[in-house]
Amino acid sequence: MPPAPRPTPGEASVEREGSGASAGTPSSPGSEGVRGGFVAGGAQGPERLRPLTAVVLDALGDAARARGGPLPAGGPEAVEQNTRALCSPVLPEEGIGPEAALGDLVRAVAEGAADPADPACVAHLHCPPLAVAAAAELAGAALNPSMDSWDQAPAAGVIEELTTAALARLVHPTAPAPDALITSGGTESNLVALLLARERAAGGPLRVVTGANAHHSVHRAAWMLGLPAPTVVACNKGRIDPAALDRALTGLAGSPLLVVATAGTTDEGRIDPLPEIARIAERHTAQLHVDAAYGGPLLFSERLAPQLAGLEHAATVTFDLHKLGWQPVAAGVLAVADAAMLTPLSLRADYLNADDDTEAGLPDLLGRSIRTTRRPDALKMAVTFRALGRRGLGKLVEHCVRTAEEFGRAVDAHPRLRLRPGGIGISTVLFRPAVADALSDEAGDAVVAAVRRILLAEGRAVLGRAVAEDGDGRSRLWLKATLLHPDAATADLLPLLDLVTRTADRFVSASAADGGVSEAPAAEDTEAPETERLSP
Repeated sequence: MPPAPRPTPGEASVEREGSGASAGTPSSPGSEGVRGGFVAGGAQGPERLRPLTAVVLDALGDAARARGGPLPAGGPEAVEQNTRALCSPVLPEEGIGPEAALGDLVRAVAEGAADPADPACVAHLHCPPLAVAAAAELAGAALNPSMDSWDQAPAAGVIEELTTAALARLVHPTAPAPDALITSGGTESNLVALLLARERAAGGPLRVVTGANAHHSVHRAAWMLGLPAPTVVACNKGRIDPAALDRALTGLAGSPLLVVATAGTTDEGRIDPLPEIARIAERHTAQLHVDAAYGGPLLFSERLAPQLAGLEHAATVTFDLHKLGWQPVAAGVLAVADAAMLTPLSLRADYLNADDDTEAGLPDLLGRSIRTTRRPDALKMAVTFRALGRRGLGKLVEHCVRTAEEFGRAVDAHPRLRLRPGGIGISTVLFRPAVADALSDEAGDAVVAAVRRILLAEGRAVLGRAVAEDGDGRSRLWLKATLLHPDAATADLLPLLDLVTRTADRFVSASAADGGVSEAPAAEDTEAPETERLSP
């Protein structure tokens, strides 16, 4: 039977008067709500979104001014109380309308946010997204393609293919047939990497060998996949000790092996010695996976990319763009050296990728993920790549690395702070107040922990915490600043230093009056003057 004639472009774009349906859409019972103007897509969707977007933007601006800092003051109890007041009941008997609902809930989530765009919000690998990427998210949400079949995502599938091809070539520039998958982040990427390694293994259960510095998702993935618990090898200054790795692999001789190295550890930003690890893995005929969720974007910079020498030898590489890539969550990637490695993910579901549809030329998207329904996350990546190019992205990465180095030097020069020995890890700076060093190890760590909690409760700074080796080889607790802001200058961060020292002094003085180091004072007892908040 010949295909039905397609409408002309003019006919296809005509909508019934007062309707959200196209000229080719027949009336159907129960569709009045859609035709009445609720949906974000279609020819009328943008006009429906325009006033609602204005409500969202106004609420974001008003909330940021009301919050006045990197996170709300008062701690969990105050945040819960304020949020409930604006959002309850979430499911009323009668709705309050889209404008009011948006205004209330967006204001609630923004007033109660930890805002990574604030220079004092530096605790985690939690980036401020670029405006262009956030705008692309709006388009993706309005169109709502689901990336599990071609007939749900015709063009989005092509954009994902272009994006993954570019990222695969970035990670594996000399491989004959590299490929990449879009994932929800490093945890999913590591899970899929171990899954693919398990499927390639022969002669017994796969044995995973990784460093003590590895992300917890490696251990969780092994558990989820029914693999033996990973063998953990010692680290030296936060990096895998190659000699320890060699001994561990020797002890597991005869089993199929996977070495998992890290390029950018969560706590310290350290990069394992990848060239040496690759040589050791090859000598033991072990597969190699590198978790470069943090450090992978160094590849955008010609100056910094050599820090990842050896990455090209990995069979699989985790690479996140919601860290040093400034994408809204989620924006994970798993790059593979050979597209054939992805064959185990192939799956047939007649309603998504029937054999005859595939034979007729419809692309098969189902085997591109362990998920079925998934968002068009490649869209925001592609928009960002096109907007900035590799050179522009590289400059942003270099800015963050340079800012961390300058911030580290400022810490080192501060008479009442101490920088952790060993240098900066990518863009992560570990430091602690010197007053903590005058106490026992336990009491000093308590001061560090309390300083962080006081600043959180007062809403003045979001600093991380990390247990890491000191210069004397002993583990101590450190404050952590993970600098991912593509605009923030070192000068924007320097007030943190005096803020930390003053807070440490307050806590130690209060503890001494109580007869020793104790928990942080309650937020209402330590409210900071508004002028001390770091936000502009």
